[in-house]
Amino acid sequence: MNTPMIIDALAAVQQAILANESQIESLDRAIGDGDHFINVRRGCEVLVKLSPDLKGMPPSLALNKIGMKLLGTIGGASGPLISSFFIAMGQALHDAHEPDRRRFAAAFAAGVEAIKQRGKADVGEKTMLDVLIPVSRLLIRLVDEDTPLAALCAQLKDEAHRNMLATKDMIASKGRAYFLGERALGHIDPGCKTCEVAIATVCDMVLQQNTKEVV
Repeated sequence: MNTPMIIDALAAVQQAILANESQIESLDRAIGDGDHFINVRRGCEVLVKLSPDLKGMPPSLALNKIGMKLLGTIGGASGPLISSFFIAMGQALHDAHEPDRRRFAAAFAAGVEAIKQRGKADVGEKTMLDVLIPVSRLLIRLVDEDTPLAALCAQLKDEAHRNMLATKDMIASKGRAYFLGERALGHIDPGCKTCEVAIATVCDMVLQQNTKEVV
């Protein structure tokens, strides 16, 4: 993983988010604040415009710059959470110019933990963590097992999708959906959908860019 891949991922995720606009907006209208997609779209646009400034930076500085930029860009509850994710990832990669898979997995876990601590949430509360935590745990395990890249990406995508769908059967204990009680049942968490789209997109991009077992 390097900074050019980060830049490419920003552009790819932006396009994927736009392609899923109607579904994400629909989910947020059902159980959210109604501004989730607007905030995520704004964040993606800002980061794509920021991309030229990231060139030549080590991944740690690029990720930190992304996090700091998002802190003043994305509104709502998700802004500080997503910002803390990137900042924590950058801190975890402080001395790595070309992080290998193991280092990247650890940094991703650090980012997820930052969201968990800042949001004071965990698995089973109908938030983005219901996708991010299982995916992070699986990534660490697959990397430890030296899983081939194609299989690793396929399993991560499946894990994200499966856990996203599982939020339909959850009653929220965090966020606006918490106030809906049982009325939130039957609806996928919009933050989980956004995370699932981003994870699947990055996995597909990595596979396309890598003919060797290098991440």
